[in-house]
Amino acid sequence: MTATTATDAAGTDEEREQAQFRAAARAWIAQHAPAAGPGARSTGFSASSDDQGRAARDARAWQRLRFDGGWAGLSWPVGHGGRGLPLAFERIYAEEQTAVGISNALLQVGLGMVGPTIIRHGTPEQHDRYLTPMLRGDEGWCQLFSEPGAGSDLAAVACHAVRDGDDWVVDGQKVWTSGAAHSDWGILLARSAPDQPKHRGITCFLVDMTSAGVEVRPLRQMTGGAHFSEVFLTGVRVPAANVLGDVDGGWSVALTTLGFERNVIGGTNLGPDAHAVIRLAVEHGRAADPTFRDALARTYSRERILSFLGDRTRAAAARDRLRGYEGSVAKLAHAQHVRDTSALALRVLGPGALLAGADAPGAGSWQQYFLGGPSYRIAGGTDEIQRNVIAERGLGLPTEPRADRSLPFRELPRS
Repeated sequence: MTATTATDAAGTDEEREQAQFRAAARAWIAQHAPAAGPGARSTGFSASSDDQGRAARDARAWQRLRFDGGWAGLSWPVGHGGRGLPLAFERIYAEEQTAVGISNALLQVGLGMVGPTIIRHGTPEQHDRYLTPMLRGDEGWCQLFSEPGAGSDLAAVACHAVRDGDDWVVDGQKVWTSGAAHSDWGILLARSAPDQPKHRGITCFLVDMTSAGVEVRPLRQMTGGAHFSEVFLTGVRVPAANVLGDVDGGWSVALTTLGFERNVIGGTNLGPDAHAVIRLAVEHGRAADPTFRDALARTYSRERILSFLGDRTRAAAARDRLRGYEGSVAKLAHAQHVRDTSALALRVLGPGALLAGADAPGAGSWQQYFLGGPSYRIAGGTDEIQRNVIAERGLGLPTEPRADRSLPFRELPRS
């Protein structure tokens, strides 16, 4: 057998295996989807705190069904509750689940970001304690990174942690924390060595959100919902066993988490569905209009490009290129897709877009997508930060001057 023939045969075997997996996933989802409550179909833009709570409960119940059926953690290591499959199988399953309108968006901080970070940086004891409850949906997670003075410049975090015996005592404020009001645990960055330069004096902690001194204040958005919160930490005691990675080495952990975050945003379909907006145009008699047909073709093309970019992002992650530029490219494209597709849907609806409940089946509220769209340009790193990453890591352009990189954090000017 020639090398080419062997490659073709391997490719055929791989395609056959993926086709069998897709058929099995589709059958399992079809059988169990009726048990998924309305919250399991939420995109995260729920309009009230009651809806948010229901969505969180339904999402966890669906995740438990997946776990018990052997469909959770497909790419996670077998020893950590997963099936050890290639990332391509995660994509296939996500496509089949999205097709019936079920979303994992409300659990993605844990499943897509924190869990893989713990697998990479955690101790065996942390693996045993946190991974299975996370994968089962028993415990939800949030990301306590951004602060009022540390957003794009995340290394400027001022929330501080001081060692006190077997504990660390944490004080500070976090903001724009997705799902904090319904999370059991949070992954937190805190300043542990203010005499070190800002990138070297940070420690990463796993924080129990029910701890004394943790106060969560939901932030009302223009969507009408409160997906984000600000979190105040006052004298919060965190056991030393909950340090993730090395003390003062939390920046490396943060980069891993941010890499997974960009892969989640850019590599999965968490936004509006092109087929849904096409159906909407047909239902409202817009599909024959040349102007709308052109816009619909652009929407479909963008979604196909996003699919290819997602494959590229997952391939980079499989090669351990979490800190590459592929996730930033996909994340930028995803933000544009949400903005342009939701705007097109409102054009299709016309004056009806002003009415509550102008929905497309399986796609959620177009008004919510439109109003929530600007957040995609900020979440996971702003568009400007993504372009810097692409320029520096992808195109090899000179890095931006950073005069504060070697100064001790306590000497830096603060606003």
